[in-house]
Amino acid sequence: MPMNFHRKLPIPKEVKEEFALTKEMIDQKARRDEEIKAVFDGSSDKFILIIGPCSADHSEPVLEYISRLKRIEEQVKDKIVIIPRIYTNKPRTTGKGYKGMLHQPDPEAKPDMYKGLVAIRELHLAALRDYGFSCADEMLYPENYRYLSDLLSYVAIGARSVENQQHRLTASGIEAPVGMKNPTGGDMTVMMNSIVASQSSHTFLYRGWEVSTDGNPYAHAILRGYVDFSGRSVSNYHYEDLLHVEELYEGSGLVNPSVIVDTNHNNSGKQYLEQIRIAKDIVHSRNQNDTIKRLVKGLMIESYIEDGACKADEHIFGKSITDPCLGWEKTERLILDIADKL
Repeated sequence: MPMNFHRKLPIPKEVKEEFALTKEMIDQKARRDEEIKAVFDGSSDKFILIIGPCSADHSEPVLEYISRLKRIEEQVKDKIVIIPRIYTNKPRTTGKGYKGMLHQPDPEAKPDMYKGLVAIRELHLAALRDYGFSCADEMLYPENYRYLSDLLSYVAIGARSVENQQHRLTASGIEAPVGMKNPTGGDMTVMMNSIVASQSSHTFLYRGWEVSTDGNPYAHAILRGYVDFSGRSVSNYHYEDLLHVEELYEGSGLVNPSVIVDTNHNNSGKQYLEQIRIAKDIVHSRNQNDTIKRLVKGLMIESYIEDGACKADEHIFGKSITDPCLGWEKTERLILDIADKL
């Protein structure tokens, strides 16, 4: 069956001009970028928390969640840099199910990509304008990155995308830190090769242009666990795992060796409450070993207002409609506990 072309969407430049940043927002993002990059290049010893819902489903609960992060940030900002997760694209293993706000700004309505582009930009704008947070998003579609490139301070490349050439090349031209997840099968060489590609310069085709990049010195590893040959979840956040990644970095010639540990997905066996124990375990490993302390720059945590997950048509405010998340009370205690133990 042929593709059905519905309408031509506006290019990123047009969307950025219509939904533009103010001078104050540009300056705030620049300050945030500098603070975050300083952690990755080792000139700051602060700890990064990339934290928020599995997927941004509705603007109102996401912004309510971010307002709570803003309040707790005031208590921990001397030790922790909080980067809210506003993940507006949701990868689906089989292609079925809710694909995120970009596709469906109303999760129960039909896909509308134009409304989705507007919705995700307005959400990221609100986080920066109203709460001072430049946020993280997943680059599921490399060609769509430019719609948010002036707003994002962190970009993640997912486990299913990390081996894709276009993701790697696009990451090499992004100014923000880009985290490359280990693939679902757990092969660390795939992840390390993706970091090498992302830190290197390239010439390639992008959005109908011949483009060149200088490489992204802030491309780094994200450990998220993996699935073994029998379909079982295997974690890779333990003390020995972290030292192994350090060894891989040593022989790679890469700059700014860094790891972010994803406390959910296969590291938790998709048992979202395990994130609390895993986060504390990683902080403990850092405190026991200076090499691990230098290497592990932070955590990625799935968290929302309510514990767990529900179906989209249940309409529970601040409860994930994709993967289960930690609720706010547990999240707040965990952030304060991490700050206390750093």
